[in-house]
Formats: sequence, C-alpha cells, structure tokens
Amino acid sequence: MMRGLDRFCAHLRALRHDVRGVAAVEFAFLAPILILFYFGMVEFCQGYMALKRTGHVSSTVADLVSQSDSVTKTDLTDVFAIGDLIMAPFAATPLTQRVSSVTRVNATTYKVDWSVGKGVASKLTVAEAKIPSDMLQDGESVIVAEAFYDYSSPFDQVAPYVTKFSRMSYLRPRTVDSITCSNC
Repeated sequence: MMRGLDRFCAHLRALRHDVRGVAAVEFAFLAPILILFYFGMVEFCQGYMALKRTGHVSSTVADLVSQSDSVTKTDLTDVFAIGDLIMAPFAATPLTQRVSSVTRVNATTYKVDWSVGKGVASKLTVAEAKIPSDMLQDGESVIVAEAFYDYSSPFDQVAPYVTKFSRMSYLRPRTVDSITCSNC
C-alpha cells in the first residue's frame, strides 16, 4: 500500500512540473473573450457604417434638390430612390426620408414652404427644422433634408437591439432664392 502511495506522489510531482498543454489551457480561457471582442468590433463597425451612410443620404438629397429651380413630387420620389441606393449593402426598408423648403420671413419667424417625405407621416415643422439664427437673411430659404434609419444588428440572436440614426442637412438653393414644389 505504501508503495502505491509513493508511486502516486511521484506522479503528482511529475505532473506539477509538466508544462505540456499550458498553451491549450490558456487558449481555452482567452478564446471566448477574444471571439466576443472580435464580434463586438465587427458590430461596432457595421453600425458606424450605417450611421455614416445615413448622413450621406441626407446630404445627397439636399444637394440634389438644391440644384433645381423647381421640383415635383415625382422628382422627389426619384431623389428618395437614390437615397435608398446609397444605403447599400444595408436594407433600404428601414430608411425614411423627408425634404423640405423653409423660408425666413423675419428675424423671429420662419415658414415651411413645402415638405415631402418617404415613410415619414408628418410634414416638417419650423421647430423640427432647427435652423440656426444666423443662417438666413429675411426672404431667404434653405432646403432641409432628413434621413432616419432604424439599424438592426446582424447579431440579433446574441445581442438584440435597434438603434435609430437620424441626420439632417441644410443647403441653400443654388440658382434661385426659393425652390418651388408643384403638387407637394
């Protein structure tokens, strides 16, 4: 019996000094953390790209409308379709857009000349426009383009959440004082 115990203790001493497999144990501890960190960074980058594309949509819509002398509701529908293309490779379904023309009447009064949206139920209000007080002189107008995107994580099974991005762009009309919109 003593001999068996001595042999067992000898095996324990040998095992204590054996370093084979240490890397495998360390990898087993670190791999899940590193994998989660990797997927977290991928998710962050995807969300940031969707945010940037939402900003590109609003600035492009404002740019395209501000180059016109007048627009129609059909013209704006075509411009909104371009916004949908900018969001690729992200789905265009959660993208909503609105473009409006706002004129400064006097130092304290603004009016919304027209407002058209895709997927947005309400027209732009002066309070929502948030036009800086030093942006316009009396009688001048500005095109306000808005883009809203409901970003949903591709890893919804792991971390389900939805982030709502919104961007607003302001551009003055380039060739006229105020852009008109027929049938808006």
